[in-house]
Formats: sequence, structure tokens, C-alpha cells
Amino acid sequence: MLLAIDCGNTNTVFSIWNGTEFLATWRTSTEWQRTADQYFVWLSTLMKMRGIEAEIDEMIISSTVPRVVFNLRVLGDRYFNCRPLVVGKPDCRLPVAPRVDAGTQVGPDRLVNTVGAWDRHGGDIVVVDFGTATTFDVVDTDGAYVGGVISPGVNLSLEALHQAAAALPHVDVSKPEKVIGTNTVACMQSGIFWGYVGLVRGICDRIRAERDRPMRIIGTGGLAPLFAQGDMLFDDIEDDLTMHGLTVIHSYNKETA
Repeated sequence: MLLAIDCGNTNTVFSIWNGTEFLATWRTSTEWQRTADQYFVWLSTLMKMRGIEAEIDEMIISSTVPRVVFNLRVLGDRYFNCRPLVVGKPDCRLPVAPRVDAGTQVGPDRLVNTVGAWDRHGGDIVVVDFGTATTFDVVDTDGAYVGGVISPGVNLSLEALHQAAAALPHVDVSKPEKVIGTNTVACMQSGIFWGYVGLVRGICDRIRAERDRPMRIIGTGGLAPLFAQGDMLFDDIEDDLTMHGLTVIHSYNKETA
């Protein structure tokens, strides 16, 4: 049984894969201080509640927070008797190497999204991931990551507005009924929602023009379904794209070992 872990700046996702399907997926806040013992107690309790009795004997990790990786590796060594694969490390191979400037370190999450999108949709894709940052990953015809765009995340922008302007409150991200707000909350919601719709559409249009070819737009991340309501932004939405990419990378490494 494979334990796939995607550690982001805000949340960490654990999924159990039996080779055919995900048996369960859980999310927790990302905290680098959390020990391997704490992870195991939390995870084993959730597995018991779901009636999952099969033993985990393989792990793969993607992490944008390097300090978290150590304790996740200890989790594998101590409790599952396995050495986890870590995306971005030399011993974790990718189906196609990224083509970027020499010396550039591409975020593991972006590499995993690229592999997952290529496996499901083929090449000439832009993956738009709504996370702590909103990222755009360009996937070439052969499945290689060839660059992208990083912009501030939706919630990060809202938090910056609240912190920088004392009179502006915290607001939920939602699609407003009208573009023109008639109160402070409605104005902020409109600015965030339609502002990011414009950002996504504008950047994707420029990527298409620069590549000079049709590009499929794939949305992922927790807020992708919300923004899909704005002007048909995406060709497809994949809520488990990163976890799927992890299983593809793990399978590729087993086959080429």
C-alpha cells in the first residue's frame, strides 16, 4: 500500500493508494515541528476509523517546505519500514526532465502537477493551481515542464488587504451577485473574484500567444471549482491532480529501478 504525501505551505495532504484507487485522503495543517510519532498516531487513528487495515509499505513525498521532510522520512523508516521517495531528490526520477534555466530548482508540487496532467491529458497544457500562491505550469508536447508563472494566492491577497488597510475586514472568497459592490464586503469579494478571473484568463491567453498553439487549461487546488464559475476559465478541473501525479512518479520509479 502506498502512502502519498503532498506537503504545501499551508496544508499537508495524505492519501492511501492501493494501486487502483485512493482508499482515503486526509488533510492537516503544515507544521514543521510535528514529529514522526505525532504523524503516526494521527494517521493510524484515521485509518482505523475508516476500517483500513492493509499495511503501508511504500511512501512518496512532495514538499514545498523542506523542514517537514525529515520527520516524514522518519515516519516511513520507523513505522512503515520503508525509505520514502522524495520528489526533487536525485534518487526520484521523473518521466521527462524539466527544461528550464540551468541551476533553477523547480518546486516539487509543480513537477508533480506536470506529471499528473501529462498522464491524464497529454501535452500542450497549462495547469493553474490555486494554493498559497496561484501558479501556472506549462507542459510541453512531450510532458516536460518548460516554465510558468507565480502570482500571489487568493487568500494571501485577502490577508494582505486586511493587514494593510485597517478598515477592510476579513471576507470569504465567493462569486458576487454583481460586479459593482454596494458595500465594503461586496466590493472586496468582487475585486478578488473578478480580479483573479481576469488574471487567470489574461495570463493563459498570453501563454497561448507565446507558445503559438492551442493549450488546454487545467484547474486544480481548493478554489478551482469556485473560479470555474467565471467565464469558462478551464477545460477541465482535477481535484486530485497532485496526488495522481505522485502515484505516477512512484510507479515510474518502480518500473525503472
